[in-house]
Amino acid sequence: MKTSKRFLGLSFTLFLLMALDVRSKPNVLLIVTDDQRPDTIASLGNKVIETPNLDRLVKQGTTFEQATCASPLCVPSRAEILSGCSGFRNGVLGMGGERIDPKLTLLPTTMTAGGYHAWYSGKWMNDGKPKTRGYEETGGLFSGGGGNWKRDEVVRGRKGRPITGYRNWTFKTDSGTVELEKGVGLTALTDKHIADGALQFLKRKTDKPFFLHVNFTGPHDPLIYPPGYKDKYTSAKMKLPGNFMPRHPFDHGNFDSRDERLLPWPRTKADVLDELAVYYAVVDHIDRQVGRMLAQLRADERLANTVVVFTSDHGLAVGSHGLMGKQNMYAHSIRVPFIISGPDIPRGRRTDAFCYLRDLYPTTCELAGIAIPKTVRARSLKPILTGQAEAVHELAFGYFRDVQRMVRDDRWKLVWYPTIQKTQLFDLQNDHLERHNLAEAPIHRVRREYLRERLRAWLTSQGDSVFVKK
Repeated sequence: MKTSKRFLGLSFTLFLLMALDVRSKPNVLLIVTDDQRPDTIASLGNKVIETPNLDRLVKQGTTFEQATCASPLCVPSRAEILSGCSGFRNGVLGMGGERIDPKLTLLPTTMTAGGYHAWYSGKWMNDGKPKTRGYEETGGLFSGGGGNWKRDEVVRGRKGRPITGYRNWTFKTDSGTVELEKGVGLTALTDKHIADGALQFLKRKTDKPFFLHVNFTGPHDPLIYPPGYKDKYTSAKMKLPGNFMPRHPFDHGNFDSRDERLLPWPRTKADVLDELAVYYAVVDHIDRQVGRMLAQLRADERLANTVVVFTSDHGLAVGSHGLMGKQNMYAHSIRVPFIISGPDIPRGRRTDAFCYLRDLYPTTCELAGIAIPKTVRARSLKPILTGQAEAVHELAFGYFRDVQRMVRDDRWKLVWYPTIQKTQLFDLQNDHLERHNLAEAPIHRVRREYLRERLRAWLTSQGDSVFVKK
């Protein structure tokens, strides 16, 4: 009898400790936009755009100013976030229907195993569905299918331009019912509907901490002025990017893509300024949606115990270097906004430490007190956040399909185009807009070959055979 009572007492104590441990864990709100350049936050230097809520996150958290999207395309970039692995290891390098390696443990699965509610709201482009990928519930789910546009029908948007992105995408309920009343394809209110879905979860009272993953669609095209923004951002108020060009000087391997057809060649200043005006309006509108979510957490007195991560799946050219899309290795496309705030996160700090989007996985685990699965190859940023290390990566690498490869250190950047055997070398200290290619300068031959060898070694370690093929 005594043994039984002792056993029951130990069991209750263990249960109590586990319950207290769950309650002490921070909530996690992961917010990812789509196609957002790293230079679109007011407090980080943009004097045109208004982003008061993101500015507040910058003030209250740590900003990684050299954060890298290693594979600048929607599907592979998000696969890296979910898997904590490079595209070479998770099996997703393009948009051709590749499936994330089923042997990998994905981030939402890890979070639920660690005692979290895993919720999802927003755009879904990876294989499967959120609920088959570890999330328990969805709200504001926006995904392909369910629309009423005919396959060959030409649907035109702003200025009569054909809409080629998100055709026949619709919102679905958690049970899969199509919500046609919210529109087909992107609308002026798509990101508001996504925030509404997130708020459904944030208004709940639960005994578990939450992991809420919110994927906005903006500022991806087709760009549409949100209500009330048309006069706030106009082309007359915009400034051309410092590296604007009418045409990129060579085919970088993606000239015929959907993104590059959004505006005619050569790019004109008027077209790019007009595009930037709507682009900024959509980012501003997203900032407002972020503010709604933070306000809810503040009202519930949960914000102080919530890790908030804000980032984007990649950047975008929007006229820089004569390009429109993200499928390139220039900073405006391969770098992303990346802010982490929350309990014990240094406030108002900015760091130049290299990091990748896939580093979010192990970082989130460590901040939540959860073991990092063995399948994760990315590196936690917690040592940087706690001051134990200034960096966790010596170099940064990038890749796009089999046509572009990149390596950079804290000053020099090398881009290699395997299919056309072309190399670029930029001195980022003196040429941060990447306008002057120094690859052919004899004085830089040793540096060029050194970086090329470092690139070769890393790609080989990842299983990339592009050097062998080319």
